[in-house]
Amino acid sequence: MQDNLYVEVLKRASSFLEEQGLEGYLAEYLLCERQGWNKTDLVTRLRTEMPENISAQFELDLAKVLEGQPAQYVIGSCEFYGRRFKVNSNTLIPRPETEELVQGCLAGNDKEKNLKVLDIGTGTGAIAISLKQEAPDWDVTAVDLSPDALAVASLNAEELQADVRFLESDLTQAVKGEVFDIVISNPPYISADEWDLMDESVREYEPKMALFAENKGLALYEQLAQELKTISHEQTTVYLEIGFNQGRAVQEIFQNALPNRLVEIKQDVFGQDRMVFIQ
Repeated sequence: MQDNLYVEVLKRASSFLEEQGLEGYLAEYLLCERQGWNKTDLVTRLRTEMPENISAQFELDLAKVLEGQPAQYVIGSCEFYGRRFKVNSNTLIPRPETEELVQGCLAGNDKEKNLKVLDIGTGTGAIAISLKQEAPDWDVTAVDLSPDALAVASLNAEELQADVRFLESDLTQAVKGEVFDIVISNPPYISADEWDLMDESVREYEPKMALFAENKGLALYEQLAQELKTISHEQTTVYLEIGFNQGRAVQEIFQNALPNRLVEIKQDVFGQDRMVFIQ
């Protein structure tokens, strides 16, 4: 039946998603992610009939997305820095801009040296595991306040065969007495005032403790700026993800706490303030 060709099923699904106010590309995304296909895999099948088992799963996945669930939670995984990470409602979904944070860290440090690294608020473990995979000589520790997130991160490390130490911790509390060469973090930084500006699927499904911070989203930067003094040395480099409108505020927080260090705001590929690097 012509109506069950992949190309026709995707066309109908995309149109329906758009009618419901969602992005039409999600239909192709759901199908390819669920089946583990790349673009070429899909193109070679477009003029063939979609089997009943794939069609049934596709309908279930579409229904969940229409309920508002993020597509990555529906699939249960997503790509980050060339690797696949498990995700669920206990973890934030890793974003492309965080890949730029990882890239900046790797570019700014010697991957052949035995550096001691701390990832704060690890979530899925995407940052810590990516760094360990790209720089195997680094000694990587990852901390998070959520034991449920740490369970996901540990599973990701096991599946990706990354030797990362995971600890339950409120920022640096669990590593007091240790000193790190690199500190990296994508902490909660959204202000409660921004609730109405957020995508509904993020508001309803992603963990709020990993999204929001007090004092207009700056509270954890303020806390970390003070705690950094006890876990760093003069050559420690720090890499932080920030909200697009927080650059100057975060720069000031860390410059005041570390007056002898160079604190720089870095932009993402879209030209938005997205990171603060401390050298």
